[in-house]
Amino acid sequence: MTEASGPGGPPSPQAGRPAPRVRLVDVAREAGLSKTTVSAALNDTGRLSPEVRERARETARRMGYRPNATARHLRAGRARLIGYVVGELADAPWTFLESPYFARLTGATAASALGRGYAMVLLPAGSLQSEWAALPLDAVVVADPVADDRIVEDLVAARIPVFSDRSVEGLPEAHWVDVDATAAVHRTLDHFAAQGARRPALVVPDSTTRFHREVFAAHHDWCAAHGLPELSVRAAEPGNGPVVRAVEAALTAGPERPDALFVVAEASPPLLLDAARRHGYDVPGDLLLACVSEDETALHTQPPVTTLSLRPDAVAEAGIELLVAVLEHGQRETGGVLVPVRLDVRASSVRNPGTSGAAARSQSPNTSAPPT
Repeated sequence: MTEASGPGGPPSPQAGRPAPRVRLVDVAREAGLSKTTVSAALNDTGRLSPEVRERARETARRMGYRPNATARHLRAGRARLIGYVVGELADAPWTFLESPYFARLTGATAASALGRGYAMVLLPAGSLQSEWAALPLDAVVVADPVADDRIVEDLVAARIPVFSDRSVEGLPEAHWVDVDATAAVHRTLDHFAAQGARRPALVVPDSTTRFHREVFAAHHDWCAAHGLPELSVRAAEPGNGPVVRAVEAALTAGPERPDALFVVAEASPPLLLDAARRHGYDVPGDLLLACVSEDETALHTQPPVTTLSLRPDAVAEAGIELLVAVLEHGQRETGGVLVPVRLDVRASSVRNPGTSGAAARSQSPNTSAPPT
């Protein structure tokens, strides 16, 4: 018995057998073109008319043709696979996708990589070398590594290019994309001061990532330079519950209440407003509020909440561009890119009527140096 063929499609498989892969010659036969012409059309090469190129591509799409990735990768000497791991949440694999920031960073990294022909492989936080050593990874993105991150050390030892934050600067085969945390914190606190705040409190994660260490130090330095008390509380764990408890501790600590609150530990903006109100604060009358967040609910609260965006989409795009420059264009120098962040001033941090509305938004320039 021979296999039957459907009209305009690949041969039908016998029962219980997988369908055979559609070959380039099958597409050429169906389209009435040569194999060389179809190959040129699919690879966007050759001098073909738009009509011929479109006929070849549409036939390949309809038949389900996929190029032989294994052969292509062998010729190129790369598997076109990028590992991706979030170092900060090593004790809780995969929970980073519950974070609006990491969810956007992960999605944007995957989309940027795919647009350049690379697939992203999610690695659990805290990955051991035995879990990824056998994978043909061309490079690995390590988002927000903690101090002395073991996976960074192992990747460098294995001579796999690492793309991370500025904590890897100077390591061989390591490249970085980062934001200027110090400038961002100073800009936010300067905004509070312009609104009359004299007791700004900080809520920051109990984390050893470079970003959070720089945030804590920047707050300390700013308060010292302005002769103001240093009020800060660390959130013991990530997540809405621990962060809200840290916010409540900041709002109730000491005999004098804070008049501004900068929440760097990620939490839902509506929950931050609720916590302030439970403890008798009017926002922004008694308490100016700003937070580091990519959560779009900040736009829809009453009042809308001021946010400092770390621009994960721009970080992802810059990181993949750097990766392509290294892997495909032979860039030898290790280095990095500084991505500007964005302070979106909204009603939760505007007490002075003279800086409301459009005037308040004018206080929201990029808060770090332009990309290098």
